[in-house]
Amino acid sequence: MTSFARLRAPSSAAAFYRSRPSLLALAIPLIALPVLSLTAQDAAQDVASIHLVEQAPVAIRKIAPGVFLVDFGRVAFGNLSLTSAKLTAAETVTVRFGEALKDGRVDTRPPGSVRYGEVKVALKRGETAIVTPPLDVINTKAPAVLSPGAWGVLTPFRWVEVEGWPAELRTDQIRRRAAFDSTWDDDAAAFHSSDPMLDKVWDLCHYSIKATTFAGVFVDGDRERLAYEADAYLTQLSYYAGDADPRISRATFDRLMKFPTWPSEWAPQMVFMAYTDWMQTGDTVWLAAHYEGLKTKLLDERAGSDGLVMSTPKLIRHGDIIDWPAHERDGYVFTSVNTVVNAFHLRALEEMSRLAEALGKTQEAAKFSQQEKTAQAAFQEKLFDPARGLYRDGVGTDHASLHANLFPLAFGLVPAGERPKMAQWLAGRGMAGSVYAAQYLLEALFENGEDAAALALITAPGDRSWRHMVDSGATITWEAWDQKYKPNQDWNHAWGASPANLLPRFVLGAQPLTAGWGRALIQPHPGSLTSVEGRMPTPRGELSLGWKRDKNFTLTLTLPAGMTARVELPALAGASGVWVGGAPVKAHRNGQWWTLEKDVSGTVTIEER
Repeated sequence: MTSFARLRAPSSAAAFYRSRPSLLALAIPLIALPVLSLTAQDAAQDVASIHLVEQAPVAIRKIAPGVFLVDFGRVAFGNLSLTSAKLTAAETVTVRFGEALKDGRVDTRPPGSVRYGEVKVALKRGETAIVTPPLDVINTKAPAVLSPGAWGVLTPFRWVEVEGWPAELRTDQIRRRAAFDSTWDDDAAAFHSSDPMLDKVWDLCHYSIKATTFAGVFVDGDRERLAYEADAYLTQLSYYAGDADPRISRATFDRLMKFPTWPSEWAPQMVFMAYTDWMQTGDTVWLAAHYEGLKTKLLDERAGSDGLVMSTPKLIRHGDIIDWPAHERDGYVFTSVNTVVNAFHLRALEEMSRLAEALGKTQEAAKFSQQEKTAQAAFQEKLFDPARGLYRDGVGTDHASLHANLFPLAFGLVPAGERPKMAQWLAGRGMAGSVYAAQYLLEALFENGEDAAALALITAPGDRSWRHMVDSGATITWEAWDQKYKPNQDWNHAWGASPANLLPRFVLGAQPLTAGWGRALIQPHPGSLTSVEGRMPTPRGELSLGWKRDKNFTLTLTLPAGMTARVELPALAGASGVWVGGAPVKAHRNGQWWTLEKDVSGTVTIEER
């Protein structure tokens, strides 16, 4: 496998992106590949940031006379090369690609959108054949995101059966040509904790992000290979936890500006993507070029005189989505003023105000801020039930679903005094939403003192957790919690990989506090864990940290040059203060946190005693 040396960033985040050489200049051929012509993919977009990587099998086993089962260890999007140098004559073999096994063989009738393909291949002695699965017209023709025709058809698979091979099939005769983002460095991020299952979940989710970069933009999965705003935003969060380069995220953003999708709540997530890009990179040049387009994603045309977004009967039927699939909505009652849709609108207005301020557009920033305040007042008056401390699903119903409360809490819309009670209520409801809503539910729990509950949900027994995916043998996260919850689901959906960003951000405890990571927030949420260590890439270089909790809480942190950090440690019972490098420092207790009064830089050891 070709590897790329890790690129060390200059101290200036903006300079980092200007200084990166083009990927075309960096590209190193893996092998001399035969060129395949594939008319269905001739209109493929530029995916220069994606390359094909040759991978050897991890195991080959003879399962019947002339039949070999090849295991590549994990699912990846790709196809095969078969080398017939040792054949004594021409041969025709049958090749079966599969994501699933059944009774020790490739499952030829897998459920839902789980992939299987079969082709016959004529082999000539001394030649290397590129073996591609059959075309799927649904995901290999526009509007699907297309891959280069010269690569041949790509499909997600882990296992291959080769039938009719005349001798022993050796590992040097078969390779998977897997498509990945060429900037991805497997060693750039790491996560290890005192819970082995949590580590397995992180590994599953982290690899899922890498594996689903095959299209050059963030897509929903293999069934459609389309970019959707919600999928893209959730994937962006997890991608930045593994790769600091913004290009695939920005390519996705550009595609979605040209080809937006239909759900009401998906449009505001374009603002979330732009805000995340700015916080990650600090790049106002890119932001300025996309700022005007962001204004079209605010749902302003649906706002009433009180600032709240209205939903017509048509939008209620086909627009307001809440969660997906539909039966994951916890009985949500749709009305003309929808709590979830308005929560998204309010968060988008707040972030637009901050983006306008970053660009020096102070009048527009004030306008967005005032819109948010006006709508926020109506939101609380019309949708919050103070007797229960919960939000109704909408105006005209008293039903209070999980979703009507998790989104306002995740977006900081809940009055401060009501947050602990609502977080406890959400924790008690369990995972009553989909893998998509889980991103926001877990954010709400981590940010409001329920980190133990959040971690318990991630590794919970039963079939509605990531533990279930791990125990089921998944190597890429699924579209839904289980096949029975979405019978047509695919098994390669990045929106199901949210622990890839949640664990670094909250459990390891590192997030950007200012745009471009000039200042970070280090704030571990330990839950029931006793130790965590890991690293993550930033535009300024590698950030690494580890913490241990016994009678004291000890954190060791290394920041890249040009970065400082505000440190907040979870307050342990009986703790009286904080020491840095063995010396006491000024810190103040604020609720559940000890906050250092001065930022830190470089490598430091911080202890709460």
